[in-house]
Amino acid sequence: MSAGAGLQRALLSLWNSIVAAAGRLTLSTSPSETVKKIREHQLTRNERLRYGIMAVIALFSLVVMEVPSFPYKLVIPLLYFIAVMIPVTSQLLFPASPILCWLLLFYSCRFIPESTRPHIWVSVLPTLETILYGANISDILTRVGHPVLDVLAFIPYGVVHFAAPFVVAALIFVFAPPGSVQFFANAFGWTNIVGVLIQIAFPCAPPWYELREGLIPANYSMRGSPGGLARIDAIFGTHGYTVAFSNAPVVFGAFPSLHAATATMESLFLSYFFPGTVRIGSFRVDLRVFYWGYSFWLYWCTMYLMHHYLIDLVAGGCLTTMFFYLFRTEEIRTIVELQMSARELAECGPNAPPSAVSQDVLSLEHMRTHHKRHSTQNLANDDVESGVSTGRAVFALDDEEAAHNK
Repeated sequence: MSAGAGLQRALLSLWNSIVAAAGRLTLSTSPSETVKKIREHQLTRNERLRYGIMAVIALFSLVVMEVPSFPYKLVIPLLYFIAVMIPVTSQLLFPASPILCWLLLFYSCRFIPESTRPHIWVSVLPTLETILYGANISDILTRVGHPVLDVLAFIPYGVVHFAAPFVVAALIFVFAPPGSVQFFANAFGWTNIVGVLIQIAFPCAPPWYELREGLIPANYSMRGSPGGLARIDAIFGTHGYTVAFSNAPVVFGAFPSLHAATATMESLFLSYFFPGTVRIGSFRVDLRVFYWGYSFWLYWCTMYLMHHYLIDLVAGGCLTTMFFYLFRTEEIRTIVELQMSARELAECGPNAPPSAVSQDVLSLEHMRTHHKRHSTQNLANDDVESGVSTGRAVFALDDEEAAHNK
């Protein structure tokens, strides 16, 4: 097969996947359909707990919020209720509820009365950094500065970081098994919710504060700083990052690093759903090298730009990994294992030893049987992406691929 034909086939497959994903979306605007689904759905204990916590956080955020003032701020829950009741918008906004809850909490943090806030820890992070790693890694990295390094740090930290979650969510929606978008939204949203709650309860000064103020006590009237991003404003002749970080809702939110948590979450999901290799010249490179290469690039940026210590990155990575495995369902795990087995079976080819092929077939058939027995419990009810049977969709796709490779 020529390179042109291979590219044409890949583009056609991509287009078909996008069309199929778009076909799963509903265009209905009837609230009665949403009411019917709510009546038919039986909330689990975990769902009650999650929705209850989000309701408390949303109520707290609305109470402390001063801009917009009462009663105008009531428009926020009203718009959310209307959007959730209309199926065409509900299918997108309802899975994103944890993310919306986090954004509401993050915005409202600026209005929490100073008298109720805890003590700000200035020296605890650099002290822990020195004890655990033998040196202040962030301080070491900032000693070597150059405009080229500034731009290299700005790209992932100031640009890619904000766009990457949307790209990953779109890839998951189009190519991952049904229920995966809800999985991503839950893991991503709750990582950030818990991260902000920790930042509120355990406020810590970031590296730029130590550089600017030393170890003098901090207070909540102090404004934030763009750190190394101020050099980006100077390079481009703008003030965007200086203004944004000076008015940040959470000034002393160094621990944990949600930049590191987000990058880790994206790498986890891409590695889980889209493993594979790409040919570069005569070499085949694992795609996970690029996924985690981006994460480590961003880890370096957070310290080089003086926004986080290394211990903040470790905490963010641990937090996001915990929620990845907490929200991964047994159904999704089974489907991904089935797909991996199908790929391995296809790669064996017609010249593979009979014993290896038979073992792969046996494993695949066993997993199919196991999945068919258990897949009807929760996923079909919770998934808002697809009305297609999970087992049939995945098995048909894998069977067609295996038949094509024979």
